[in-house]
Amino acid sequence: MTTFSDLGLSQKVLSAVTDAGYTIPTPIQAGAIPPALQRRDILGIAQTGTGKTASFVLPMLTLLEKGRARARMPRTLILEPTRELAAQVAENFEKYGKNHKLNIALLIGGVSFDEQDRKLERGADVLIATPGRLLDHCERGKLLMSGVEILVIDEADRMLDMGFIPDIERIAKLIPFTRQTLFFSATMPPEIQKLADRFLQNPERLEVSVRSSTATTVTQRFVATHGKDYEKRQTLRDLIKAQEELKNAIIFCNRKKDVADLFRSLDRHGFSVGALHGDMDQRSRMAMLANFKDGNIKLLVASDVAARGLDIPDVSHVFNFDVPIHAEDYVHRIGRTGRAGRSGAAFTLVTKRDTKFSDAIEKLIDKKVEWLDGDLDSLPPAAESEERERPRKGRGRERDKDRDRDRERDRDRPAASHKTDTRRDDTQGNAKGPDMGNEAVKADRQSENRQNQPVRNQRPANDDVRDRRNNNNRRYRRDDDDGPTPVGFGDDIPAFMLIAGKA
Repeated sequence: MTTFSDLGLSQKVLSAVTDAGYTIPTPIQAGAIPPALQRRDILGIAQTGTGKTASFVLPMLTLLEKGRARARMPRTLILEPTRELAAQVAENFEKYGKNHKLNIALLIGGVSFDEQDRKLERGADVLIATPGRLLDHCERGKLLMSGVEILVIDEADRMLDMGFIPDIERIAKLIPFTRQTLFFSATMPPEIQKLADRFLQNPERLEVSVRSSTATTVTQRFVATHGKDYEKRQTLRDLIKAQEELKNAIIFCNRKKDVADLFRSLDRHGFSVGALHGDMDQRSRMAMLANFKDGNIKLLVASDVAARGLDIPDVSHVFNFDVPIHAEDYVHRIGRTGRAGRSGAAFTLVTKRDTKFSDAIEKLIDKKVEWLDGDLDSLPPAAESEERERPRKGRGRERDKDRDRDRERDRDRPAASHKTDTRRDDTQGNAKGPDMGNEAVKADRQSENRQNQPVRNQRPANDDVRDRRNNNNRRYRRDDDDGPTPVGFGDDIPAFMLIAGKA
């Protein structure tokens, strides 16, 4: 049986690995470490949770024992798609590199540029970065990439598929052509494979498991549910309560808005829950992950920012509140449980609109996923939910009350008897005649008309306020017309229709 001591690692690295409690490498580690130490390019494909991170961290530590970094010129570069993955790789370097005196710089968003600049000034043996922040430092003239010896692109399919292709191409042009390049990923679709070939020179290809496969230690089930959000939330709550061995769980949603809505719903129903998505600042995201790892919260509602590579060793359950649109994301999501040989359970809520996505998942993993308590055809009719009948809050509820009060008042108000005033025709006649300047006569007749108007019922104070608002809104309109109101305009009469015509 192969051990870490058989792979050619230095004594300092072996000592740190032993202190961490590991003696037997995983298949991807046993296959990747020897050629990496020979400075060959590597394309490693293995299911999530099999130790891909250590496959490049351990040989890099051994190779970095010779030489030292210079200011603003890192020796190695590791690109990660998310801040959390970058921070996690930095933790691995600190754990396995405790016997080395290496400078490790982490360039991610949400952290001060000044603090990162100070680390670069000291010289970085290992530079771990997200593409956007790395290019920001290069454009500011704070970073030179001509000294990079090893380039690692972690989660390669995600990096290329998420739109990072132009950024990676720019970064690759800044790095010497003689670099060593390592690609690691859980999935590698054919179209992404073509792009990866552009960055690798005669690579050692390692595929230690069936492509896009899921761990056999994870029990997978589809759960049929109705499509309304409140019905899905009810199904999820019942499903969580039914799990007898649930220690902690990650609940995945497709959108950040759904993460916030589901978090509020679970919190309102008394669950110990936190939320994690891309719009949170870096400090909040790291604090939330720390609370989940430490067991301070039991459920973590997250977007796909938590689906890739996060190493939380003992997650017992994964719930997909939304079926992932991309089937590859399903492999990464359920890979958060059943890690390092442990058992886990993954449940995916499926509605009738999600069947094409669930079919794509089964096609990708080449496996039929069993249904829990019947499929969609056996789903009972939708039941009314208390969430649906919950009264509206805030200003919406006040508007409903005002509207109901207005309707009640209109029903009780007696119909006004409108009298025809023959003098109104005379006013119009005078307005059309040559004696248009007789303003005094016109003012007297307007006063008489207003006095002859029927008196309306007394209305509440709220209506008085509403009338004053309406009068303010109409301050720029003529409201002294005594003629008939044009049909179809109500109170909003265009000013040009009030201009007297020529005789």
